[in-house]
Order: sequence, then structure tokens, then C-alpha cells
Amino acid sequence: MHRALYPGTFDPITLGHLDILNKAAHMFDEVILAVADYTGKDSNFNLEERLNLCNEATNGMPNVKVMSFSGLVVDFAQKMECNTMIRGLRAVSDFEYELSLALTNKKLKPQIETIFLVPSLKYMYLSSSMVRQLADLKAPLTDFVPPPVIRFYEQKIYPKA
Repeated sequence: MHRALYPGTFDPITLGHLDILNKAAHMFDEVILAVADYTGKDSNFNLEERLNLCNEATNGMPNVKVMSFSGLVVDFAQKMECNTMIRGLRAVSDFEYELSLALTNKKLKPQIETIFLVPSLKYMYLSSSMVRQLADLKAPLTDFVPPPVIRFYEQKIYPKA
């Protein structure tokens, strides 16, 4: 079985993430959407919320499994018997950061390869940070995130009075 790991914080999961995930799901027998416990930044969502939203968003993807991890992603990849890691690239600015991550991971676990996938053109600009800012300003989110994330924002973050 060819299994890949698609790690990230997914705070929140976006349509761009799902686009990359869908591409990976067509390339591999199984893809593990690995939700990082540690985000290294201010989060809108705790780990349980991010896991629930990712599970709901991937509900129709039979070869995708959502799991959380803590610690080094390469250790989790090895534990899950994944020799391939998926990363998304939107712009040249992403490449420098993602390349340094891939090289660091390669140094730590040489047997794990990183594959970079590019989202569809309509998602090239999209990021979780942008979604969080839009949500803070109560902007419409339909073009940016899947319905479970929209529902979460409507119910938990800015409920209607």
C-alpha cells in the first residue's frame, strides 16, 4: 500500500487544503491528513475542533484518514509507515520555507520524500491566516472554507443574536 502523509495545522482547513488533499488522494492508496497538536502560533481552533472540522470536511473521501500528532512530523510519518509527505505550494514565497522544511525532514529521516503539490489556480492566494482575518471581520467565507468551518464560525465564533 502506498500511503502518504499530508501534515499541517489546518487552523482552519480551507478549500485550498482540500484541493491539495484531493490531488494526493488520487495519487496514493491512502492519505493521512495529519493535524499538528503544536501550531506555533495563535490558533482560532483547539486540536479537537480542528480534528472535528477536518473529519467533517473529508467525509466523502474514502481513502483519507484524519489523525492528530505531536512531536516531529517525520517521527509520526515513520510510525504510520508513510515514506511520502505532501506539502502545498502557492507561491515562490512558500517555496523557500517549504524547501527548508523538506531538507530538514530529509536530514532527520532520509527515507521520507516530500512531494510538493500546487493548488488549483482559484486557491493560489488562499491561506488559513487570511481566513482567520476574514472571519474576524465577519466577511463571507463561502469561497474559502468548507461548510463545516462556516457552520463552526456561525455557531461558536460569531453567533447570530
